[in-house]
Amino acid sequence: MTATIEPMPRLSSDSVSHTAASGATYETVLADLALADERILVLTAENRAAIRGLPPRLGARFLDTGITEQTMVGMGAGLALQGRIPVLHGLSAFLTMRAFEFIRTDVGIARLPVKLVGGVAGILSEANGPTHQAIEDVALMRTIPHMQIFCPADTRELLGALPALIAHPDPVYIRYIDRPPVVPYAPAFAIGRAHVLTRGHDLAILSYGALVRESLEAAVLLESAGLSVLLVDMRTLAPIDESVMAMAAQSTRLLVTVEDHVATGGLSTIVAERLVNSGISVQLLPINLGHGWFTPGLLPDALRASRLSGEQIATRVLERLAHLPLD
Repeated sequence: MTATIEPMPRLSSDSVSHTAASGATYETVLADLALADERILVLTAENRAAIRGLPPRLGARFLDTGITEQTMVGMGAGLALQGRIPVLHGLSAFLTMRAFEFIRTDVGIARLPVKLVGGVAGILSEANGPTHQAIEDVALMRTIPHMQIFCPADTRELLGALPALIAHPDPVYIRYIDRPPVVPYAPAFAIGRAHVLTRGHDLAILSYGALVRESLEAAVLLESAGLSVLLVDMRTLAPIDESVMAMAAQSTRLLVTVEDHVATGGLSTIVAERLVNSGISVQLLPINLGHGWFTPGLLPDALRASRLSGEQIATRVLERLAHLPLD
């Protein structure tokens, strides 16, 4: 049995399907949602890369606080208390770390529907040095009460999920991404539901965000080596799809987690926590950024320097499989 790409169902919900239309962007979809619901406001801490065209469309409902992430989160909490749905934008490193206490106290504990959109998270920071790398963001946001965490693999997945995320009554952290589609179709989005890309029985790869693309390349290479690969785009890390995680652990010889995040607090930690609590034993190979920062460079170079390219992931998996006992 070899890994195969499953045909994905087309999006069925009208509120979601329009986001996959040709030419749709994060900016246009967010604008359409805001114009259809006056409760939605867009805020930014001088991070307009994805939303430059919104000020003339939204008028007073577009607010730029300047380089003041803490102020922006405090404003967002106040607006949410008045019945608004604030969508906040900032560089992930500063949004999640500089404003952490504000997110925890003003947003999380109060359980307000503030949406946090973090730019250039993880390896997408590419040429930026350690100060601008958000590689602890998932670990930090996991500790926030009631926080939902969404890490799309490509732009289409982001746009398809945006209506549901903005409508959700809880706070949400989104790892923003602007990359071509990884797979032809994606299933209708639901918070806490993973997306199975390939099915197999030898090993399972769980990934999210920008590294889903690299994981898919690794799966193809592993298939060419005669292995059957189960590949899952986890999509939401809080809440996480525990049923898919358990299935992956119980139906394969090796469970691999791939992420552009430090070793502590990310997907590998979540998997270990959940499976231990469920009494499931598994051979686990965590592939991540370890305990340090990644070497800045253009994205392909940054991936290779961190041994996170598709080819390198496949090599690391084969090395681990070679040391596993045959069942």
